[in-house]
Amino acid sequence: MGIIQAALVGSLSTLADTWEEFFVCESIPAETLVVRGEKKVGKHSSNKKGNENVISDGSTIVVHEGQAMIMVDQGVVTEIATQPGIYKYETGTAPSLFSSTFGAGLKNTFKEMWERIKHGGDVAKDQRIYYFNMKEILDNKFGTQNPIPFRINYQEIGRNFTVGVRCNGIYSYKIVDPVLFFANVCGNVSGSYGRSNLDSQLKSEFLDYLQPAFGKISASGIRYDELPVRQREVKEAMQSELNANWTERRGLSLETVSINSATISDEDTKRIQQFEDRVWNTNPNNAAATLVEAQAQAMQNAANNPNGAAMGLFGMGMAQNVGGFNAQNLFQMAQAQQATQPLDNTANAAPAAPQQAAGGDKWQCECGAINSKKFCSECGKPKPAPVSADGWTCECGAVNKGKFCSECGKPKPAGAPLYRCDKCGWEPADPFNPPKFCEECGDPFNDDDIVK
Repeated sequence: MGIIQAALVGSLSTLADTWEEFFVCESIPAETLVVRGEKKVGKHSSNKKGNENVISDGSTIVVHEGQAMIMVDQGVVTEIATQPGIYKYETGTAPSLFSSTFGAGLKNTFKEMWERIKHGGDVAKDQRIYYFNMKEILDNKFGTQNPIPFRINYQEIGRNFTVGVRCNGIYSYKIVDPVLFFANVCGNVSGSYGRSNLDSQLKSEFLDYLQPAFGKISASGIRYDELPVRQREVKEAMQSELNANWTERRGLSLETVSINSATISDEDTKRIQQFEDRVWNTNPNNAAATLVEAQAQAMQNAANNPNGAAMGLFGMGMAQNVGGFNAQNLFQMAQAQQATQPLDNTANAAPAAPQQAAGGDKWQCECGAINSKKFCSECGKPKPAPVSADGWTCECGAVNKGKFCSECGKPKPAGAPLYRCDKCGWEPADPFNPPKFCEECGDPFNDDDIVK
């Protein structure tokens, strides 16, 4: 038994007069997934009282665009047609599969179902025709009741955050394997099978697989606020997660996913903004601007101080003194960093050495801070000591001639030999680290020049 394609779908107005018995489904509503085909008997047919569950030899089956047809014999699928056209049923032909839009999956499913037929080709007692809605099933709304964990990778600030995302949107799906859908979902329905029978189950599964899909999306570097504009990546991640449960089990395919909005809690937003502010203020210029803004606000608050503006300004001055720096220092630090920053063609050059800053007793530390005291206010390093004409150099950087450092009090390094030229008596600036030759007479320094 089998079907052969008789013609492409055309005018159906003469079918009742041309064919003795035929099955046709004029239109499948958008809310219907599967509908059972009804036998229509032409006026020339003598089978006016035939069994509805027996398809006569020579009957015609019509398949429209957006439809798929299967013939079920004794509960087993024996014929499939997904191409639009007019098909003639003949019991003397082999089972047929008319499909150009579906791959090997449908063919393998059909072959497996046919192997289960055991009646040896005899005319069966129960035969049915089912039509499937092969169009895209649209407007399936979803929304998360609870936040879904989402990992955010902020490369520009060098930190990751795990936040809870709430989102809503719509998705669409379609039937891609009518045999699997018939076998595992709808079965031998007596009339029709609507999407309402399946919507709640699909929605629940869709939401369950959002979390692992979000894990794949976040790993690719996409942030939660980009989800509404990254529909392709979202769909691919969801298809990967739903494939085993939807496509391989039910013959369904997720077609589109559209996220309308994706939000995080106020606590997560505040936490991220606080860290962004901290990173922003690591730049001295940005920190100075933030400080100026805060000071301006403090002055406004001082003017409204119930104890008088003078008391408010006095408190602001105390706070500034406790902080140990002001906006001017920050701006100077930024200018110093810009001045010592290498050009593009000298990006690999060594960092500039600490130097004495112009103007009074101020000096510039290795970190770029401008200071006026003996130690750096930013990193705590001591002020570089001026080079003396003689003496020894301490670990703190001071040059001394005595047995103890004049800055930190550390003793002269134990066992360090003292050098003096044995020819002319000249002493180097650092007698513990002499040059190779005497600067007065040119005699090389060696063990003979060590002062006993």
